[in-house]
Amino acid sequence: MTEAFPTAFARWQAVWRRNALIWRKSAGSALLAGFAEPLFYLFALGYGLGRFIGDVEGVSYIVFLTSGILATSSMNTATFEGLYLAYTRMEVLHTWDGMLSAPLNIADVVIGEILWMGTKSLISASLILIVAVSSGLVESWATVGVLPIAFLTGICFGSMALVITSYSRSYDFFAYYITLVITPMVLLSGVFFPLDALPTTVQTGSALLPLQHVVAMVRGLMSGQASPSLAVHLAVPFAFSLTAMAFAIWRLNKRLLQ
Repeated sequence: MTEAFPTAFARWQAVWRRNALIWRKSAGSALLAGFAEPLFYLFALGYGLGRFIGDVEGVSYIVFLTSGILATSSMNTATFEGLYLAYTRMEVLHTWDGMLSAPLNIADVVIGEILWMGTKSLISASLILIVAVSSGLVESWATVGVLPIAFLTGICFGSMALVITSYSRSYDFFAYYITLVITPMVLLSGVFFPLDALPTTVQTGSALLPLQHVVAMVRGLMSGQASPSLAVHLAVPFAFSLTAMAFAIWRLNKRLLQ
């Protein structure tokens, strides 16, 4: 029993390492593409619009917005990887078929992919955090706690994206998920404006969305308002991660092996 996890982890790591080596070849352009849009929002809205808004929930709007952008960037990075790039590896390049012909099963491939998605979200969050620190937007050393949260965010949304990928027959299918799920989630999770600006019923419903809880944790840490109560927010993205991961394994096993 003691050898089971190390052996499984070695298989997951092989999938993770394969993706990391491929990504490293184009890391420069990939980092620039993933970093440009969040940086644009940060400076255009944070410093531009922020001058007219002032403080929000006890912090400057630029800090308020930066925390939301960091959370959404982590989400978007994992979502893109879990949709478009995972689909490419599965259906276009047949990379997963090659992996499955080795001593790997569907669970190994899925978990390895999801760990890689968490890693990419961690990288994305680290870049934005560096900008925040260099701009004097960080209030406390507790801000470093956003990094494991970014990794969990990648695990959560990467798992959810793989569920969608398991049903997809073309790239066009992903537009429905992005338009009907991801975009509304961004608007209803307190990224750009406080949640108390929403109707009470909408606030209650948005509490079921994982992004809202990620934003709350990141914002608390970046604004210097961290407290033990923030740990409660871990439950929702963690539950989504476990559920979506298990469902993705089941669905992909049914699609690829049955």
